[in-house]
Amino acid sequence: MRNLLLGAAAVGGYLAWRALQPKYDFRNRTVLITGGSRGLGLVLARQLAVSGARLALMARDQDELDRAAYELRSRGTRVWITAGDLKNRDDIGRFVAESRAALGPVDVLINDAGIIGVGPLEEMTDEDFEVALRTHFWATLYTVLEVIPEMKARRQGRIVNITSFGAKIAVPHMLPYVASKFAAAGLSEGLRAELAKDGIVVTTVCPGLMRTGSHLNAEFKGRNDQEYAWFALGNSIPGLSMSADRAAAQILAACARGDAQLVLTLPAKIAVALEGICPNLMSNVMALLNRHILPEPGGVGRRRVKGKDSRGLLPGAVTVLTDRAAAQNNEMHRTPLATESR
Repeated sequence: MRNLLLGAAAVGGYLAWRALQPKYDFRNRTVLITGGSRGLGLVLARQLAVSGARLALMARDQDELDRAAYELRSRGTRVWITAGDLKNRDDIGRFVAESRAALGPVDVLINDAGIIGVGPLEEMTDEDFEVALRTHFWATLYTVLEVIPEMKARRQGRIVNITSFGAKIAVPHMLPYVASKFAAAGLSEGLRAELAKDGIVVTTVCPGLMRTGSHLNAEFKGRNDQEYAWFALGNSIPGLSMSADRAAAQILAACARGDAQLVLTLPAKIAVALEGICPNLMSNVMALLNRHILPEPGGVGRRRVKGKDSRGLLPGAVTVLTDRAAAQNNEMHRTPLATESR
């Protein structure tokens, strides 16, 4: 009993000390966001713009970047955009160098870029695993390595690595995704431990289901319409999923506090806690889910089909909230802005 009381007192003292620490101010900071042209990355950019940050965004699609930059600049925000492939280390180096030259030293790096592939293991290829690892693990490592020297020199900096609930629990039919997210989460947690002595604070974010609109640009294999149905349904149900605006606000608050880790959505927190307490139970639940609920191989086989082309089985009324998020967060293809430039 005495040890329990001492432990509780220690935890209470630590929490009180943390509450008294000054929070990080994003005003007049240069913030780099990978995958910042749409979805959660764009929502983070909007909220940082309100906070007075200078923003640099990198993504593959120039038209999406132009639309995002146009919106942010209309609010009076200084924005630099770089179109490039995060699987290419040279493109990452160019993004960081150009952003630094345009906006000043990098204060905050947010690694948000990601891809989502859904389908049974039988339909996945070596390339699926390689691309996922290059996007989620190697790109995260390379962007971090680009900004560490200047952050070390100033003995300050913030890095946010957005991984996934799938970095904590291996969800079936998403194995390339979860394997690469597990790797990214391990890297992020190790970076926090090693960079703390240099004044650099690293936060690992593990979101559960969010209504960002990413269901339309996710790629599905096998029985793609059935795979889309379970994936999009989970992302659309309030309570099970979280709005992108709420998620972004919590992520930036965690960065400002200097939290080590943030797990988003109550269902994800419960599942992660159960995984820690009784991993055999969670493993069996995932196996039952795979055996009795998720689709068998077949359909389009190993061909990738976008979510927007896999909507046949799920009525539009079911996904109205996440479809609305897709429209709001630049996830839908639109006419390019002919007049917009960097």
